[in-house]
Amino acid sequence: MSVPRLQEQFQTSIVGQLSDELGRKNPHSLPKLEKIVISMGVGKAIQDRKVLDEVVSQLSLIAGQQAQITRARRSIANFKLREGMEIGCRVTLRKHRMYEFLDRLISIVLPRVRDFRGLNPKAFDGRGNYSLGLNEQMVFPEVNPDSVKSVQGLNITMVTSTTSDDEARLLLSSFGMPFQKGAQ
Repeated sequence: MSVPRLQEQFQTSIVGQLSDELGRKNPHSLPKLEKIVISMGVGKAIQDRKVLDEVVSQLSLIAGQQAQITRARRSIANFKLREGMEIGCRVTLRKHRMYEFLDRLISIVLPRVRDFRGLNPKAFDGRGNYSLGLNEQMVFPEVNPDSVKSVQGLNITMVTSTTSDDEARLLLSSFGMPFQKGAQ
């Protein structure tokens, strides 16, 4: 199995660049990407189980590994939701698959998003993790638009090893994440 392009780039050039910019010699103290979590909440799954099955298969195609079905943690009467009902799915990517997904996200998917002007540089959670949302799953080339019966949004969270938003922003920028200019 060959090493993904972004992982090789991280090991060869990004580590040195981060070391110079942060002033640290120890490569283990530098921020790195730990995992990427892709999740889809499917509200329509309460009425129709087939929608959830379709979304699970599409998310599995996008991620390259089997999606896990998520269940409601508590009951909410206004949404006709009971505890334990299946309401979404998620995938956690690590190592090779994580770098391959990030490469596809940056180079193929984000340029295909309609009216894309860059990612919000303020979408960090205060602990060095970045989240972004996409309105439809059809921007991924793996998903056949003809087979999609219901358009579904998805959330992508990138978990880094640092607790500083600035270090995480520097790490993701060095990977090539297209953040908006001047919005910081």
